[in-house]
Amino acid sequence: MKKTHYVLMALAMTAGLSSVQAQEAKPGDAAAGQTKAAMCIGCHGIPGYRASFPEVYQVPMISGQGGKYIAAALAAYKKGDRKHPTMRSIAGSLTEQDVADLAAFYESQGAGAASAATVQPSGQVAELLTKGNCAACHGDNLNKPIDGSYPKLAGQPADYLFAALKAYKVDGTSHVVGRANAIMGAQVKPYSNAELKVLAKHIASLPSDLKVVPNPKFR
Repeated sequence: MKKTHYVLMALAMTAGLSSVQAQEAKPGDAAAGQTKAAMCIGCHGIPGYRASFPEVYQVPMISGQGGKYIAAALAAYKKGDRKHPTMRSIAGSLTEQDVADLAAFYESQGAGAASAATVQPSGQVAELLTKGNCAACHGDNLNKPIDGSYPKLAGQPADYLFAALKAYKVDGTSHVVGRANAIMGAQVKPYSNAELKVLAKHIASLPSDLKVVPNPKFR
C-alpha cells in the first residue's frame, strides 16, 4: 500500500504541469468570473444538459468544484492533454486572469452542501475502489480531495464519469478524444469498461458539494 502511494505521488510531481500553471495564475476574482462565464453557462448552467461528442452524456457539474482543479483542467484543454475540441477551443481563448477568475467564481458556488455521512459501498464496488486506491487522491466519499488540483467526483452524472474514465484509456494518438494524464491512465488501465460503469454509478450516488446553478437567462 505504501509503495503504491509513493508511486502516485511521484507521478503527480512529474505529471503536474497543469497544476503548476494553475498556481502561477493571479488571484481570482469571483465577481469578475461571473461576468466571464457566458461561454460556460450554455452547457454547465442548464440542469440535465447533455453533450453529444464523443458520446451523449450529461456535462459535468462545475459549481462547487475546487478552483485549483478547474484551472488545472482548463490548462490541460489548452495544452491539448484533454482532447475535447469544444473545450480546447474555449480554453485556448482564455487568459491566465480569465482562468483564475472563472475558477474563483465556480469554487464559490455550492461548496459545503454535501452530507458528512460516509456511504458504505457494496462488496463489489468496495473492491473496485480499493483496486484503484481512489480515495488516496479524491478523499473521503470522493468529495474531499487531498489536494486542490484533484477534482471532487461525488455526485457527478454517471454517464459523464463513465465517459471521462474511458477517455483516460485512449493511447494519445487521437486528436479529438482522450485525456493524457499519467496518474489516471495508470489507474484506469486495469479496469474493464463494465467495471468502470459500475464505479461511475456508485460515485454518482454519493453526496456531493457539486451542483448546477441555473443562469437566469435559462430559467
